[in-house]
Amino acid sequence: MEFRLLGTVSVETLTGPLPLGPAKRRSLLAALLLSPNTPVTVGRLTDSLWDDEPPLHARSVIQGHVSRLRTLLVGADAEAYGVELATVGDAYVLRLPETLLDSQRFEELLMLAREQRSPADTVLMLKEALSLWQGPALSGALTGPPLRAAAHSLEESRLATVEHLARTYGALGEHHRAAALLAAETAAHPLRESLAAALMLALYRVGRQSEALDRFHRTRRLLADELGVDPGPGLADAYALILRGEPGPAEPGDGGVPEPVSATGPRPGAAPTAVPDPAVPVRNTDPRPSPGPAPAARSGNTAALTAAADLLPRAPRGFHGRGPELAALTRAAAGEAPVCLVTGPAGVGKTALALQWAHRSPALFPDGRLFADLRGFSEAGEAALIDVLREFLLALGVAPRRVPESVQAAAALFRSLTDRRRLLVILDNARDSATVRPLLPGGSDCVTLVTSRHRLEGLIASDAARPVPLDTLEPHDGTALFAGVLGEERVHAEPVAARRLAELCGGLPLALRVTAARLAGRPRWTLAALADELADERSRLAYLDVDDTGVAAALRLTVQHLPPEAVHQFARLGHHPGGHFDPYTAAALAGTDPVTATAALERLAAAHLVTETAPGHWVLHDLVRLYARGLDPAAASEALARVLDHYIATALVVADTAEPGGEPCFVLPDDYRRPSAVRDFADRTAAMRWLAAERDDLALAAVAARAAGLDDRAWRIILLQWPQVVWRARDSWSPLLELALDSARAGKDAYAESRVLTLLGWVLTEEGRTGEAAALLERSPLLARQAGDPLGEATALINLAVVQAELGELDTAQEGCAQAVELARTEGDRHTEMLALQHLARMQLTAGRPEDALESARTALDLGPEHEEVARRTLLLAVSDEARVALGEEDEGIRLLDRAATEAERAGYDEGAVRALGPLLRVTARADHRRRHEEALRRLSGEG
Repeated sequence: MEFRLLGTVSVETLTGPLPLGPAKRRSLLAALLLSPNTPVTVGRLTDSLWDDEPPLHARSVIQGHVSRLRTLLVGADAEAYGVELATVGDAYVLRLPETLLDSQRFEELLMLAREQRSPADTVLMLKEALSLWQGPALSGALTGPPLRAAAHSLEESRLATVEHLARTYGALGEHHRAAALLAAETAAHPLRESLAAALMLALYRVGRQSEALDRFHRTRRLLADELGVDPGPGLADAYALILRGEPGPAEPGDGGVPEPVSATGPRPGAAPTAVPDPAVPVRNTDPRPSPGPAPAARSGNTAALTAAADLLPRAPRGFHGRGPELAALTRAAAGEAPVCLVTGPAGVGKTALALQWAHRSPALFPDGRLFADLRGFSEAGEAALIDVLREFLLALGVAPRRVPESVQAAAALFRSLTDRRRLLVILDNARDSATVRPLLPGGSDCVTLVTSRHRLEGLIASDAARPVPLDTLEPHDGTALFAGVLGEERVHAEPVAARRLAELCGGLPLALRVTAARLAGRPRWTLAALADELADERSRLAYLDVDDTGVAAALRLTVQHLPPEAVHQFARLGHHPGGHFDPYTAAALAGTDPVTATAALERLAAAHLVTETAPGHWVLHDLVRLYARGLDPAAASEALARVLDHYIATALVVADTAEPGGEPCFVLPDDYRRPSAVRDFADRTAAMRWLAAERDDLALAAVAARAAGLDDRAWRIILLQWPQVVWRARDSWSPLLELALDSARAGKDAYAESRVLTLLGWVLTEEGRTGEAAALLERSPLLARQAGDPLGEATALINLAVVQAELGELDTAQEGCAQAVELARTEGDRHTEMLALQHLARMQLTAGRPEDALESARTALDLGPEHEEVARRTLLLAVSDEARVALGEEDEGIRLLDRAATEAERAGYDEGAVRALGPLLRVTARADHRRRHEEALRRLSGEG
């Protein structure tokens, strides 16, 4: 199976392409494939499917297309390939191995091409990548704004790959191949100047100078006619080089390809003119060739600038990955007087990225490269601004006695000296925006690169700084870093252990380098042995320190600059059992309120100690979490108890919102502490979305509660998820419910054990494990009766009856359901009575009693209204409509079954849709067969 975006949006199978149908369905598939394995909201899908105002029924249309697409995938046996189209709250996610997606394979091939040392191997990778394209990206889909942007981005990536391939051909001396490749693309994209410049140089290098010059003039006229602009610097420089008859810089690995000779011959002593790489921005905006060297500094009291001041430290060794970030820096540097801001947490490799980029582009900055460590997070304190400016001015040729004494005067002189120059200034480890501003150069062709652990939003506001956020490395880049330090043989001998080490280091370059340093100094150690040591969270940070360098030391320097309230919040976050948190969770951990917690989280996010993954949702890096946990270990018990009570309080609100009218699950523990604030939910959809989003964290909280001996919290947190369990019954709930059962039994709580057994037994029934379910459920009604829990007994009887019906004991099952109806009616609980009647109606229908089934279903529906309980309403409608069919009201039954299935599909209730569609398909097939039989009889009668 293959999913295609690079051409017509399609799904290819062994038997041919899937019949996707209308363009809107292809658009929906494209939107899901552009974010594989990531939930895509209905709002995002709406924007993708409609270019103008969407219709009022847009959500229904989307649900319909999702349902049809899901059916197509199931019919193509997509599950065998690991493909699943799932509903996640108010979003849909297409889960699939990314190797099945052509755009992902395209990106992987580009990454492999960048890692090749041989130009010939690079050519093979790039050609294979381009062969995946079968036409314009996202063809056949409607182009709402998100899809248009994605198609443009994919096309830009393809064109950049074409240019890369052309340059690599040049590196092999195969300029004729480069020219042929570029000619076709230039014809399709005549206004893309980088393509035209590359084609001109390729034509020139194979001796076709007149064609190269003609290409320039045609492009120049087209730019003037279509856009009203002159050629840019790349095109103009290529033209100037060809006019002078100079060879230009040899492509890497050119092998000494002979330079073309102009008609007048080369000029003696002519200095070569650098031709910029089309992938690198050119700062000069004047298309005319430069008349000569730039003028000297205009200040009368200083010496002239040196030819090229260079304070740049050496390039980092063992640098791996970061292709998108390097490209982002290149794009950001293309503006006028840009300030690029590389931000990220301690140890993520901000300085290494800045230096790597600076060393890759020396020709961009002929007037020099300046570097200063501002020591914004150093124990020794920040660097004095006057000292940094003095070092810069001396490097630019200012005599020591001419350097001003004040910061203001020195900064003014620095701006004057850098005016009309092309200079790179790297300001490393900046703590705040105010420190950076006096060090910004004055020239419009200068580039300033700032690195910081803080977001420096003030610099973005005042100087339009362009942020380039830096995240951790992927595992394959981490193992490549190990190979660069330890040698490829040692890493290749233990590939699984190397990847595990990279994951334990959390992809943090500092941690990876410290780990590599420990291994390099101990050649007899295996990677697997060190991975086992790092697996112990209690000692992991200690193993990630070496000499004066380490993760803990780097984090300490960040934390020491935070205000006390932010440090308090940070320390409590270390005791969070889950993976992510919102202001309510953070407030519970810290014993504050959501407003205070939000302010603290914003400070922590600005310092890159927490990461905001979505509005109001944050995560901690694993190593940062371990460091935070060690700041206040004595608070662990209190923080855990508070966050567990927060989850119980929130889940109670969720259950009340999702299932209004239902009885409370339990009484609260005696030592329960209600949080200062509990979030509210607007409707059932929002409540169910919270349960789905928090499922993993609720499970981790229950495990932590069980480990801490807080069994009364553990089973409550699990049981409170029952609305989601009912909604997604076959979604692997049994292990979590077994943990709840252990917790209930540990507390010798008959009430809790009965409630958990009832829900667990029902889940096992839905999973087809009927025998196990029956063994558990037989004990549940008795335990409920012992605990004085009549409604719990009613629910247990219902679930036991369902199992008995499955085992063929229909009479016993109906008696149990009838008993449950009476218990619920006596207690005045319509919710439980309705549930009992629903199952009783199903059993009566199975027993061949459609009149009784219809009566039970009608009685249940009259107990409403339960407009928000889509699941129960759908199932009741389905059973009553099947009863109508059994009673001979076939047309009405078919119509109502179709309505029930549609209602379930719109609500995202897959189980209900299946329950309604099954009998609907059987009835319609039977009706169709009967009509064909009657038609055949009529024909036979006519012939007779």
